Amino acid sequence: MAHYVWIIINALLVAGSALYIWLFRPSDSAAVFAGKWLAQAAILLFWVNVNMYFIFLVIRKAKVRNVKVALARMSRKMMKAHIPLAVAGTGLIVLHGGIMMWKLGAVLGVGHGKMVTGYASLGLLAITLAAGVLRHRKASGFRRKFHLLSAMVFACLFLIHLFWPL
Repeated sequence: MAHYVWIIINALLVAGSALYIWLFRPSDSAAVFAGKWLAQAAILLFWVNVNMYFIFLVIRKAKVRNVKVALARMSRKMMKAHIPLAVAGTGLIVLHGGIMMWKLGAVLGVGHGKMVTGYASLGLLAITLAAGVLRHRKASGFRRKFHLLSAMVFACLFLIHLFWPL
């Protein structure tokens, strides 16, 4: 039952972010439009990576063997894509940040809450990536937990940034 709730939350987040970005934050600048596309693509890539934790959680908690086996097979494929998705998402976010700093930073000011939450999110993303590199080199319980914690804090801060009003 809990996995249905998680699927609904995921669908609402993806649809809600798209609606918010495209309908409630219109822009007539081609550069800002490109920055929005980059951000939307990065949201999808990062959200796939964040969801890996919940897939592993369902594997641990599920009581039906067929569900565990199917999710384990899927997670093996997803783990191969985890690092490339993170690198691609980071590249898109850096481009998004550069464009928005250039175009919106001049309008809003570099101290606006939207900008500050973006800087903080980028800093947390850097910490998450560093933790992921350390975990990839040598896995340990502490490194796994630190990477997970930094990823979840990044996800929360990025959601605050996403829905921060202009």
